[in-house]
Amino acid sequence: MFGHIVGATLLSIGMAATAGAVTLTVSATSNSWLSGMPAGATASLADVGSAQAPSQLKDLTLAPGAALRFSATGMTDHCENGGWCGLAGAEGDSSEGSFRHTTGAENGIADLAAPIDSLIGVFLNSTQPDLGAAPDSLDFSTLAARDFASLSPLLKQPFFIGDGLRNDGTTVQSFIVPTGATRLFLGTMDGFGWYNNTGSLAVTVTQVRELAAQVDEPATLVLAATSVIWMSCCRRRK
Repeated sequence: MFGHIVGATLLSIGMAATAGAVTLTVSATSNSWLSGMPAGATASLADVGSAQAPSQLKDLTLAPGAALRFSATGMTDHCENGGWCGLAGAEGDSSEGSFRHTTGAENGIADLAAPIDSLIGVFLNSTQPDLGAAPDSLDFSTLAARDFASLSPLLKQPFFIGDGLRNDGTTVQSFIVPTGATRLFLGTMDGFGWYNNTGSLAVTVTQVRELAAQVDEPATLVLAATSVIWMSCCRRRK
């Protein structure tokens, strides 16, 4: 029912083969709550699909059960005027803490708690997301929550990607493609108003087909109910 984070131990039995890699540009104005929505759709109080749509991964056919691995370079800022709030890389601006989406679940896409300006993603199937209910949200508000070996998000459940590495800065994280996924959208984390964000990230996505079963620690569920109240709705904009 829920997406989950796998703990520190991940034992892969067998081998894996690279199935392809794609590099794309993710603008700071990419709003994940407009994923899969038409050009006239709105989200996050002031954003519209024709201008703040997130970046869609193309030229790579998603394989359910395969692992995606990410790397990212570049800087973004959730304020205008070229860095007024402070430029940050794909891990986000930890000095400002984590934020939630001000309007919560929207357009059938779940809420999320993650560092401001961080790289995030959401898997969809071929249908428009607002035709069904949103799943539960994930919470990546702590360093421990972001230090996973493998993550298995659900469809329409936004998730933290960051720089694609664990907290040691060298161990690559795996993101498992859910059953039914045909599309992946990438954006940056904000609370509202992506329209005035600045900067971009260059993101490389590599798909690895797992050829054998994995043995891992029991999953830890990350639920919105355990979260504290976030300040995204009160953030000053300029």
